Amino acid sequence: MAFIKSRKHAAPAVRTVGAAVLLSLAHGAAASDVPADIAAPPQQAKVNDAQALPGMQVDADRGSDYRVDKVSSPKFTQSLLDTTQTIQVIGKELIQQQGATTLTEALRNSPGVGTFFVGENGSTNTGDSIYMRGFDTSGSIFVDGVRDIGTVSRDVFNIEQVEVTKGPDGTEYGRTAPTGAVNLVTKQPLLGNGVSGSVQVGSGQRRRATADWNQSMGNDAAFRLNVMGQDSGVYGRDQVETNRWGVAPSLAFGLGTPTRVYLNYLHIKQNNVPDGGVPTIGLPGYSSPDARSFLNDAGKVDPDNFYGTSQDHDHVTQDMFTVIVEHDFNENLALHNTARWGRTTQDYLLTSFMGSAANLRTPDPADPSTWTIARSTPTFKHQSNRIATNQTNLTATIESGAVTQNISTGIELTQEQARTIGLGALGGSTWPAANLYRPYSDVGGLRYGETGARSEGKTNTAAAYFFDTLKFGEHWQVNAGIRLDHYKTDFNSLVVCGARNGPACGRLPAGSIVPGVDTSISDNLVNYKIGVLYKPAANGSIYVNFAQSQEPPGGNTLTLSSSANSADNPNFDPQKARTAEIGTKWDLLGEKLLLTAALYRTTVTNELTQDPTDLLYYQVGKKRVQGIEISALGKLSENWAVSAGFTTMDATVEKGTGVTANGSDDLAYTPKKAFTAWTTYHLPFDLTIGGGARYSGELQRGTDGAIGTPAYTKAYWVFDAMASYPVNRHLDIQLNIYNLFDKEYVAAINKSGYRYTPGTPRSAMLTANVRF
Repeated sequence: MAFIKSRKHAAPAVRTVGAAVLLSLAHGAAASDVPADIAAPPQQAKVNDAQALPGMQVDADRGSDYRVDKVSSPKFTQSLLDTTQTIQVIGKELIQQQGATTLTEALRNSPGVGTFFVGENGSTNTGDSIYMRGFDTSGSIFVDGVRDIGTVSRDVFNIEQVEVTKGPDGTEYGRTAPTGAVNLVTKQPLLGNGVSGSVQVGSGQRRRATADWNQSMGNDAAFRLNVMGQDSGVYGRDQVETNRWGVAPSLAFGLGTPTRVYLNYLHIKQNNVPDGGVPTIGLPGYSSPDARSFLNDAGKVDPDNFYGTSQDHDHVTQDMFTVIVEHDFNENLALHNTARWGRTTQDYLLTSFMGSAANLRTPDPADPSTWTIARSTPTFKHQSNRIATNQTNLTATIESGAVTQNISTGIELTQEQARTIGLGALGGSTWPAANLYRPYSDVGGLRYGETGARSEGKTNTAAAYFFDTLKFGEHWQVNAGIRLDHYKTDFNSLVVCGARNGPACGRLPAGSIVPGVDTSISDNLVNYKIGVLYKPAANGSIYVNFAQSQEPPGGNTLTLSSSANSADNPNFDPQKARTAEIGTKWDLLGEKLLLTAALYRTTVTNELTQDPTDLLYYQVGKKRVQGIEISALGKLSENWAVSAGFTTMDATVEKGTGVTANGSDDLAYTPKKAFTAWTTYHLPFDLTIGGGARYSGELQRGTDGAIGTPAYTKAYWVFDAMASYPVNRHLDIQLNIYNLFDKEYVAAINKSGYRYTPGTPRSAMLTANVRF
């Protein structure tokens, strides 16, 4: 009986696609008669080892193995064991076992990371609206080390692994969120031949299929094609749809030679019906926005209800072309160059709503069937984002006596563009109100078009960085890095006067189009980090680390604002984040299980706060998040694998105006405790069983003018289960059950507290994995 074994810490990566495909599909069960006839020649060690499928060999081993020993970026020269930072790598095997199809679903494996915020007031967030350690991280998502722009949902059909780095990452990536970044590593061609695929059906009329074909072309070239198609509803949510298809062809030349070239293209189209959420009426903590006390005892609306219309849509097109060139001058010196052109367009209309006193009508207080909520807040977005970049990196190892240096240095040149076109309802056109308890969504007729508002932003960035790790004997390491970014942002806009945060109309009619912001700003950002690591044993490390990152106005969206209360006002300085971390990491059970623990504190300064006397805004605010994070990843035995993490987050406003509805100094959308775990066990008769648990603590929502709505969401536990069996050498069957105990919970809530996203009820998905 042949099984797949991951060979840890090997220098050259033997990238045989047959074994790799079997590993990703068999997910620990491994078919009883797996062929062992694919024996591709060994290839030159790739500078970006983790971006290739890790070295695999057919051997007598069983069970899943979630370990990944190194991140993909050449800026990180050490293994995870010897990296002085909290980093979690979510591999493709873990993603596949859980049936995760989007980045948001994959990030459930990182404790305390999630989409907790629905959106502000009537608006609704789209895509991967991620919060990490108290701060919005949706603008700090990267693909192969290059910023991925646009508020879209990212599919993982072409993703090898997801890397979550926590703490300031400005030294690696430039401008980032204060508390971390997410990097998606794409699949690359390999030597060897193999075809794999999957077909999924499940609750909510879910239908999805993927295919992965790798073909060698001669001795040193290969072609790989990944395709995906999905036509799916969202179980527990009426009318909401997630439909998309994608294709990702790639070519590689020079495999197994000192010079490798990878040509990658990605095209994805999405045709979704977005989710505007559900009114919070009837939730614990809800109270009437006015004197109608009977609303306090009103029944909860059905969490399946859809309050949108037949006109709601979210159309997304993504194109990404990447060229990666790697050259090994010798075993101690290597060059890595990544060039990328990318474009994302999004056309979006969602019927949002606000359950305010004016919008919530109760003509007969004794008859809830007469109650309505106004469909008065159409949310539009017509936006395109483009990026062009070239990143050149040089890595070198220098040995001089008792000291060894691992150097990584490079330059990055990037241009990012964002263009939006303002849309709005025309001529007072509106939708009819929705019945609160039985909304009818087959309505349309809203006349809308361009309002004349628009904005265009462009940021050019030139960056240089230098990292150096010095090893003093077997026990001590010192690593340091510094990065200088010079950026210039040009932005101009036309805006609607009289709108929220917009300029006053003066003598003009309300809704007139007036000049907004027309400015150009430039500045330098200096980011750095330094760490000291002590190795009491070869399989362990103890470290301290300090790092700083900065984010300038308009850093996430390239959108500048004239509002005095916006951090995107060009008159303000960049936001600064500093993190101190003390941690330890240990490889146990013969380097099969990696245990990590860290104590961290991040302090964010230059936050805006309003002076109570002159009512002006000043950058004197300070926020802080601190806590611990513990994780375990790998194998407890030959057949038993585990991925688990626990974190605490004490996130507070140390100086400045409170940001939560309950008036405390807590940060919003940040659970004080969070836990995630997934484990599988391979039984003797080739059945693999597994399951997971997720815990999220109580969440405080943001604050605005809303009155009496829930100030927080309750903590919750969710449990999932999985079973997989290899029918034969070509077919595995996998069953996933989500929310096993049908827990009702609030997954996310909006700033005003009028709307929330219900957690998905108990559901199931059946997957057939095939391989040839």
